[in-house]
Amino acid sequence: MMSTDNLDPEFDTKIPDGDDRERNVCTRCGFIAYENPKVVTGSVATSPDGRILLCKRAIEPRKGFWTLPAGYMELGETVEQSARREAWEEARAELELDQVLALYSVPRISQVQVMFRARLMNPDTIAAGPESEDVSLVTWEDIPWTELAFPTVYWALNHFKEIEGETSFVPFSNPQDGV
Repeated sequence: MMSTDNLDPEFDTKIPDGDDRERNVCTRCGFIAYENPKVVTGSVATSPDGRILLCKRAIEPRKGFWTLPAGYMELGETVEQSARREAWEEARAELELDQVLALYSVPRISQVQVMFRARLMNPDTIAAGPESEDVSLVTWEDIPWTELAFPTVYWALNHFKEIEGETSFVPFSNPQDGV
């Protein structure tokens, strides 16, 4: 049997030829293991009567705080498939995606977030999935603003409100004061 000890990669951090930043480079073969931002997809989904779907987080970070159905994109998915899957996993929600609401860059945690405006197709059967303690359909006035999990949830809700009633719009990006 052949030993694989010499085949296991060993990485050093260095600036590869032709690059301008440090990367993890295999000392045996020169393979560069790039580390790139994670893509998060989510949605501001509304019921036919205009209430907004919120999920109370059952996991860290920010367990016990409210969020929109959202999460990390999986390999082999489109952003649309990912947003629908996350809504199902977190709230057993079936969505019809309308259009991209916003694209947020969050460099301090290496994320890019793609948020959709969506219609909730099964408002009477939503239920907490494994990553949610609770789910709720709330009116704008009943959004628990002080209990929102992340700044991007706040941004997406406010951007959603700005285009309420519009059939088409240019997707939003980070607010001027948000990074």
